[in-house]
This record gives sequence, structure tokens and C-alpha cells, in this order.
Amino acid sequence: MPDSTTTKSPYYPIFDGHNDVLLSLAMPEHGKNRSFFEESEIGHLDLPRAKKGGFAAGFFAIFIPNPDLEKPPTDDDDDDDDDNDKEKFDWVKARREGTIPLPDPLDFDYAQTKANDLADLLFNLEKQSNNQFQVVTTTTQIENNIKNNIVSAILHLEGAEPIAPDLSNLITWYDRGLRSIGLVWSRPNAFAHGVPFHCPASPETGPGLTEAGKELVHACNELGIMIDLSHLNQNGVRDVANISKKPLVATHSCAHAVCPSARNLTDQQLDLIKQSNGLVGCNFFVGDVRPDGGMNKEGGLAYQLQQINYLVDKMGIEHVAFGSDFDGATMPDELKDAAHYPNLIAELQNAGYTNDQLSLLTHRNFLRILNETWNS
Repeated sequence: MPDSTTTKSPYYPIFDGHNDVLLSLAMPEHGKNRSFFEESEIGHLDLPRAKKGGFAAGFFAIFIPNPDLEKPPTDDDDDDDDDNDKEKFDWVKARREGTIPLPDPLDFDYAQTKANDLADLLFNLEKQSNNQFQVVTTTTQIENNIKNNIVSAILHLEGAEPIAPDLSNLITWYDRGLRSIGLVWSRPNAFAHGVPFHCPASPETGPGLTEAGKELVHACNELGIMIDLSHLNQNGVRDVANISKKPLVATHSCAHAVCPSARNLTDQQLDLIKQSNGLVGCNFFVGDVRPDGGMNKEGGLAYQLQQINYLVDKMGIEHVAFGSDFDGATMPDELKDAAHYPNLIAELQNAGYTNDQLSLLTHRNFLRILNETWNS
């Protein structure tokens, strides 16, 4: 297939469910001191590549790594030396054998300090952007920004560790602009338990929400903060479904029936999300997309289409969107960064998706969810 980034301009504005560009920019050893405002071959997302690919809005994650965390390999680790290849092979082998341990819980003070640093970075990007990048808290802002070619960013916590267990600082975060919380990353915290990176594996991996977690769901409903189910274990998803009065959302997950990763959503979970009038943002991480759970980056568009088709057939077109996980995972060659979003759109067009269906997948579904979730 020809490279769509050079053969035609993007036609649809993209609302993307998840990226980790803030952490990449904040970690010199990972982001290699790249600038968000200059097009780069490093990482997956910067402002020029966003505009080239039609990336119009997205959830910008604040993720706090453990101080000693060994991150899963991504295509940023692109050295061809034997040691790097061995490291990647060992991670994949351990994933298949179910021997990757969950990281330890984070200290609250540490998490809060690091989260504040990343939030500062997000707002500094906004200030430096010459009005080309805006942190938003209403869908009206997003819709206006789409018309004016301004990229919208939603402040999102990937893991609620920066929130005090008694929720005493939740209002402060809300006032700062927080509009989306993923209760957990893979490690446990005061609110819930996450799933490991194992494949094949079930998401039935432990207890559901803690009492603090249940209170957090109630409080987010009250304030108008979206709850993200991605990384949450099966009992936790059931608890959120029983408690929340808002649509259920998984911003960057795939179908377990297609790829049996513990991170992916079972048919039962997909039914719960559909019944709530919710949404799944299909991610692009090759290890969660490919049926074999492998890390091969070739031929990724066909596997991506298989995932999207399954979600659409199972839930309906109104309940599916995109959630790339740019700068947080290994991307397929044809979707190697935000500039290559048109390749996915072309693949969907070739598969028979209509203009109206593509409009729903690319941005209208997420806008509906936020209109039904935010108190704006």
C-alpha cells in the first residue's frame, strides 16, 4: 500500500484515546531531548506529525513509572545490536510464559510530585505552542479547535496514584483540568488492581475495586471526570459497571477474542460497555492486536482491521474509536507514528466503511462520550 502521508491529505479529524508523549518528552533517555514542536523520527507523536496525520484531539496521559521499572520494549528501542534483540526476545518469552511480575505500588508523595511535573509540562507545551495546542475541558473547545486546526489535549491520569486515597486532592486536580482517570495501570494501587502483560492470559486476575476505588468512581461521576477501564482487571470492570451512572470507556484496549492478552477485553466486558452506551478505543500495540500476541511489526494494518471489525460487529459502530498508545508501546510499521493515521483510514475505506461510519470512529463517538460524561 502506498504511504498515505505523502499521497493525500487527511480527511477526518482524529480523536485518539491515549498517548504517552509527556513521559517520553520528560525522560531524556527515552525521548532523546526531542521537541514537541519539531517533526522527529524519534517516538510517535509531536505537533507537526499530529497535524500531518489529522490527529485533532486526544487524552494526554500522566503516567508515573516505578523508580526502577524496566519498561516493555517499544520501537523507540530500535538499535540492531544483539543485546537489544535479546532483551526484546526475553520480554516476549516472559510474556508468553506469564512470568512478568507486576510492579510494586507507588508511594503517594512520589506519585503526586511526578504527576505535578508532567502536568506542568503539558501546560508549558500549551503556552509555547503559539495557540496551536490547547488543554481542553469542554467539548465545545474541541469542536472549535477542530475547525481552527488546533490540537486539543485532555489531561488524563493513567493510574490514580496521584489521587489521595481519601480523595482530598481530587477537586484540586479537577480545577487544574483533570477530566479523565484510568483507575490503574498494571500495578495495584489504593483504588484497584490491574492486569499483567501476559499473553495468552485471562483478565480475571484478582479482586475488584477497593472501598476507596468505589468512592472514587462515585466522585468522578459527580464531578464529571471520565473513568477509563483500560488496564483494570475483570472484577474491577464489573464493579465500575455496577457503580457508575456514566458510559463505560476503555480508552486503549482491544478484543480478547482476537488476541488473548490479559490487557484485552472479553466479550462479557464488551457487552457491559455496549449496554452502558460506552466506547472502546482500539489500541495499536502490536502485542495486543496480533492474534498470536507477538511483537512483529509487519502487516499490522490487516491485524488492526481485524480488531476493529470484531469490535464493530460485537458492539456496533457507535461504540468503537481509536486509542493508539503512541509513545507507550510498539506500533506496526504502517502506523509507526501519528503522521501515518491516513494509512488506517485508507484501509478502513478499502474495507467498505462509509464516510459516516468513519466520522463516528475517528471523532464523533468520543465527542458523544464526553458530552455524556463531563459536567460542562
